[in-house]
Amino acid sequence: MKPARSMSATLCAALTTLSTLAVGGLSSAPASAAPAVVCNKYCDARDPALSTHDRVPATATVSARSIALHFNDADAMGWASIDNGGPNDRVWLDRSMDGGLTWASGSTLGDTSVPAGGRGWRTQMYNVDDWNTQGVGALRACGQPAGGPIACTPWARTTWNAGSRSTAAATALMMSFDRGSKLFGGNGWWTGANALTAIIDNIRITGMNSYAYAMADTYEKNINAQGGQFRNEYLDDTGWWGLAWIAAYDLTGDRRYLDTARTDADHMYANWNSTCGGGVRWSTNGNYKNAITNELFLHLASALHNRIPGDTVYLERAKSEWNWFQRSGMINGDRMINDGLTDSCANNGQPTWTYNQGVILGALTEFYKATGDAGLLTTARGLADASTVRLETGGVLREPGEGDNCTGDGPSFKGAYVRGLGVLNRQLPDRPYAAALTRWANSAYDRNRNPLDQYGPHWAGGNSATGYGCQQSVLDLLNAATR
Repeated sequence: MKPARSMSATLCAALTTLSTLAVGGLSSAPASAAPAVVCNKYCDARDPALSTHDRVPATATVSARSIALHFNDADAMGWASIDNGGPNDRVWLDRSMDGGLTWASGSTLGDTSVPAGGRGWRTQMYNVDDWNTQGVGALRACGQPAGGPIACTPWARTTWNAGSRSTAAATALMMSFDRGSKLFGGNGWWTGANALTAIIDNIRITGMNSYAYAMADTYEKNINAQGGQFRNEYLDDTGWWGLAWIAAYDLTGDRRYLDTARTDADHMYANWNSTCGGGVRWSTNGNYKNAITNELFLHLASALHNRIPGDTVYLERAKSEWNWFQRSGMINGDRMINDGLTDSCANNGQPTWTYNQGVILGALTEFYKATGDAGLLTTARGLADASTVRLETGGVLREPGEGDNCTGDGPSFKGAYVRGLGVLNRQLPDRPYAAALTRWANSAYDRNRNPLDQYGPHWAGGNSATGYGCQQSVLDLLNAATR
């Protein structure tokens, strides 16, 4: 839970900070800018002597000087220090509200110099987050020997909202939630739906509801975007959003989320046609039949049936979907699912992306709940047995052709896979995939995490790229591994 604020917004607005100084290429605020004072439990520029404890999560060195970032976790504040230096050495903090991508509004906080005769000094304490504006922040400490080069520590944050691996990862993901567009990454559409779903799942699993505002904010800001009601010409995009709103409905009981999920499912069904004997087409601008769109429709239709008393419509649609899908040829001889069908309605042999192997597992589990047909779980287990073996490299899940960055669509795929695998695993009494999920989670945590609890694309380690797609996927993994 958030600590209570002890100072009013009026008092906070009346305070001033030290003027901002432009420093080399590391601090981008102009010299005339002064960062707004942030007040949470306490206001910015609090004396570190009042801190109840001192944790140092990150350090740096420059010209024999030691620069340290200090945290008072109890009050969610930090300060910077420089030691082993001399007079006129400078030290300051930078504060970022987007995971260290930019910090113009929080540049050179508490900028101060080592006094005459001294060898070291420190700034005042500053808040990491801005709870009044939903700002999920990070700090770094920077220093400069008199007339010398600048060095900064890695970005880090306090332990607020980071009591477990998964809540720390959720907090890092929320740094990518754009407070203007109310979408992850600023404009993430179907990937944003997945990120929101991962946050919702984390709230349900951990009980940490600090980021519950993301549901209503996303809904209200974007309900009329694109085709309205989270629909557009890509039917898989619509399916991802429909499932996100199912998750939001399950958590909140807010009927508008269920109604929108129903509208999304109806939009998908309106694009069911006779090409290749049935199925939902991928786009309204063609007749390509692919796996992910139809897996999502099976899951969404089944979920709606399970939440609408007396429903028969969505159940029949789910039955039609599964009858078509299992005969479509997209499930190959290795029990892996290729991307889609050719113009002649044969398996197109395209890569067996992880998300195609995972969404079907959640879909069949939901369909089982709708029908009581235990054979569906047997089928799902066979598919999961195949994919958990074939998608592992060195004991860790790896996307076919896995890239070295966290941009685009691909970084979100593994998250969808482990989310579906986790759903199936919980349904089966022997929890057959718990060991794999735990192994992958431990590897990512130990080998692929920075001081800000941001993760990269390779759960086996290596490469330092970060971004909300990679972060969403690892949050899905940590969610699945802790269930």
